[in-house]
Amino acid sequence: MTALESPTTDTPVVGKRTRFHRRPSPETASGLVSDLERQQPGVRYALRTVQGLVLVALIVSGAGPLLWLVKSSISSSADIVTRPMSLLPTDGFQFSNITEAWTRAQVGRYLLNTAVMAMGSLLVTLIVCLTTAYVLSALRPKWGPVLDGAIMITLFVPGVIALVPLYLTVVDMPILHTSLLGNYLAIWLPAGANAFIILVVKRFFDALPRELFEAARVDGAGSLQIFVSVVLPMSRPIIGVISLLSVIASWKDFLWPMLVLNPEQQPISVGLANVAKNSPINVQVASLLLAVLVPVFLFLIFQRHFLNAAGLAGGVKG
Repeated sequence: MTALESPTTDTPVVGKRTRFHRRPSPETASGLVSDLERQQPGVRYALRTVQGLVLVALIVSGAGPLLWLVKSSISSSADIVTRPMSLLPTDGFQFSNITEAWTRAQVGRYLLNTAVMAMGSLLVTLIVCLTTAYVLSALRPKWGPVLDGAIMITLFVPGVIALVPLYLTVVDMPILHTSLLGNYLAIWLPAGANAFIILVVKRFFDALPRELFEAARVDGAGSLQIFVSVVLPMSRPIIGVISLLSVIASWKDFLWPMLVLNPEQQPISVGLANVAKNSPINVQVASLLLAVLVPVFLFLIFQRHFLNAAGLAGGVKG
């Protein structure tokens, strides 16, 4: 038995899937320009022109300073000062600036010190923050809310206020009564006590399915085994996020390394200030280029992993 199809209505035949196509209208369209207006050639070309101009502006504002840095790093000092906006070096390419910055300005040593400082800070951060967040989120001790609130309160304390107590602690370590000045531990240990990262990781752990923990405990797994075999494999997204945050924070840190490290141990952020005092401007710009290239290359190589990690962090629902 079938229904009759009326020629004057849009009633579909029963048993058949009919697809209705409605014409776009300005009343139902979303955005500044409706779908009906986009079909007009003049509006469509205007939108494409505006999009192209915005894209060019973004490229110029984003890549322009980096391209200028590349050009200036192979230019002479006179060329940088007198013709800073020229597209190409007018006095010829000075590739010796890169070599001089690497050897005379000792940028290579500063970059190595920065890598040591960043990798050590990352390792300590992962150990401290992951274990602390696991205790607060999965084990949930009675004093957990108190510690969670104390960690959150530290976020409201400016870093400058904690600088003097932290320096006094490093100069005379409690119980050990030893000084960490001139030791990379003075950089690594404070980096691990990062309240923001602890709270971010705890929020991620809170979203993990509790059924997995209960099933592991039924199978006889202890707390440490659950952390290693269950939690860590599921925490790759958040580990990628906190690794990126930790490395960037170590790479740009200036004041604390300058206070606690010896001159031969200082990172590139402090070393560039020393280069600016003792080198001509062309060597300074070449040193800046070498300092910028490393994080840029790291991002280009691992950008897919970083962006995926940032997108997936917090995406697990309990």
